[in-house]
Amino acid sequence: MAKKRIISPTVVRRLEEGPPPGQKFIPAPIVYDVVEEVPDWDLSAYRFKVWGLVERPLELTYEELLSSFEPVELVADFHCVTRWSVPELVWEGIQTRKVMERVKPKVKEGWVLVHCLEGYTTSLPLRYLFEEDSLLAYKMMGRPLPKRHGFPLRLVVPQLYAWKSAKYVWGLEILDHYEDGFWERRGYHPVGDPWKEERFK
Repeated sequence: MAKKRIISPTVVRRLEEGPPPGQKFIPAPIVYDVVEEVPDWDLSAYRFKVWGLVERPLELTYEELLSSFEPVELVADFHCVTRWSVPELVWEGIQTRKVMERVKPKVKEGWVLVHCLEGYTTSLPLRYLFEEDSLLAYKMMGRPLPKRHGFPLRLVVPQLYAWKSAKYVWGLEILDHYEDGFWERRGYHPVGDPWKEERFK
């Protein structure tokens, strides 16, 4: 059975309006990390968790996560705050809205603090996890997610700048208030909408 294929609004908007202001397209994403060396993660010890203001906290092994939700394929543009963009990247993964439906957040206008294996964090409004094109991705361009692009799991939120699309994700903490993540503490915008050029606070 063919996977559901989603075309992100980022693609549609580019075709109708052009790229977000200040962005230039390049062929492939540039890799950034907050650590010099990314270790080989032990998947036998990996646990994906969702907790905080939810009715049903979630904790799954990597295998359980991938088998618990129907996979989808996503075609989306990717916009970095440093002014480069990549058109029509193809991801495969789990829609975050399906995960949210499972855990049932207790807040409608809350925030999510994303936790990553190498210590990175980022915050974004909870509503973006209910967008059709937000994924927990484990494949990129038809292949298993490359290590430096976020293996084992990457949050992909195409409608925000790419620092919100956190790599090496292990947890989503649902909050009723905003908390700075790694780049937000360094002056980056709490939301990061590329079309509004929300680069900095």
